[in-house]
Amino acid sequence: MRAWQRMLSGRRLDLINPSAMDIEIEDIAHGLSRVARWNGQTTGDHAFSVAQHSVIVEKICRTLEPDADRVWLMAALLHDASEYVVGDMISPFKNALGVDYRAFEDKLMQAIHIRFGLPAVITPQLKKFVKRADKISAYLEATQIAGFSDLESRKFFGPPPLTIQDWKIEPLSANAAKAEYIARFSELLAEMQEQSAA
Repeated sequence: MRAWQRMLSGRRLDLINPSAMDIEIEDIAHGLSRVARWNGQTTGDHAFSVAQHSVIVEKICRTLEPDADRVWLMAALLHDASEYVVGDMISPFKNALGVDYRAFEDKLMQAIHIRFGLPAVITPQLKKFVKRADKISAYLEATQIAGFSDLESRKFFGPPPLTIQDWKIEPLSANAAKAEYIARFSELLAEMQEQSAA
């Protein structure tokens, strides 16, 4: 049985044993810009994409820690990159599927990290750094476009920092979200190269 997916770049990604050599940022950005967060249950003319969410999470990380290592910020931008293949399953469904799903997702994320010069497995400290921003973004999304009350959002995601709580979320078109994702990736990659050369 076929266990690979053809990407628009022409790459064939082996889903059982993904190789870093078969991963392209254009494929990730294209896929994530067409994957809807909140199972599509959001307001606005466009679905709120994982690509747009990822850019916001990286921006939150940068706002909270302006001097953060660029590798950490790249990890934040790519934190949901595996979803270009597996989609954005809501957390309760991931929990119901259990370890096998998470093991597959982890293997794909390791290949993505290697492809873009990050450690295959991120440290607990880095994971916590990204998770904090992810929860802040979830709070903003939940209250502004997913129909959650402020009280309910605070219960699930915690309150956002005062410096971020007034940020506005407006779902972008798939093409605009893709362009924004690739632009931020390119900026971070250049900054990582400058950082490693210094």
